[in-house]
Amino acid sequence: MALMQVDFYAQTLGLCTQVNVILPQQTHGIGIVGSEIKRERYPVLYLLHGASDDHTIWLRRTNIERYVAQLGLAVVMPSVHLSRYENMEHGPRYYDYITEELPQIMQSFFPISEKPQERYIAGLSMGGMGALKIGLTKPEQYAAVGCFSSGNLFYRTPEAYTPAARRASGGSSIMEAVYGCDRQEQLKGSRWDPFVTAEELLQKGQRMPRFFHVCGTEDFLLDSARLTQEWFAAHPQINYSYQEAPGAHTWEFWDQWIQEFLKWL
Repeated sequence: MALMQVDFYAQTLGLCTQVNVILPQQTHGIGIVGSEIKRERYPVLYLLHGASDDHTIWLRRTNIERYVAQLGLAVVMPSVHLSRYENMEHGPRYYDYITEELPQIMQSFFPISEKPQERYIAGLSMGGMGALKIGLTKPEQYAAVGCFSSGNLFYRTPEAYTPAARRASGGSSIMEAVYGCDRQEQLKGSRWDPFVTAEELLQKGQRMPRFFHVCGTEDFLLDSARLTQEWFAAHPQINYSYQEAPGAHTWEFWDQWIQEFLKWL
């Protein structure tokens, strides 16, 4: 596998940013076998980080490079800070960046497929919510979506809703910066809610990608995952796989389930 950190200017964000990119190689190294698949352009997985992380975290906490070595699959791992993968109310337009500009830039830099049937997106925690939203609101752009240890985070049990925490560095809360409000329950059914957009698209006959959803039975976001599963159960026309397994909000869990997601993919 080839691994690159790419620093470039993103017009949508109005700033320089970074991604890590894994590209398939056919060569065999000591202890690792490369892909036997030779293609002009490779299918690609956009792999999203969580709230406390950045574009390096999947490489640092898992063996993602080794897991995809024989699959002929490129992996793009962007950095979005604490944006929740949204067009922030008080900040850059990260949703537009991830769904529009980033794929175009990656396709211009690398032999990455531009075909929607060869593009996938997945993430953990904040990135799981991001992947879920992007898959539901831009379904024509992706073949499959993976959501680990998350759900539609606007859907929680009443006791799980808490006031938005202030940033550790001071200033407004992440909720206020992203959405312009400080209570997550206010966003259910709002323009930010991906289920609202998905309902509209389904009514128009839009075909959705496949969804892979998993959450640990000891995870503090399990309530949101279960409420998200209920929404999908009410929409059986969507190809949706949901699992619960022993585990918490930890890298041990995500390292295991990224491997299961790749098998499913």
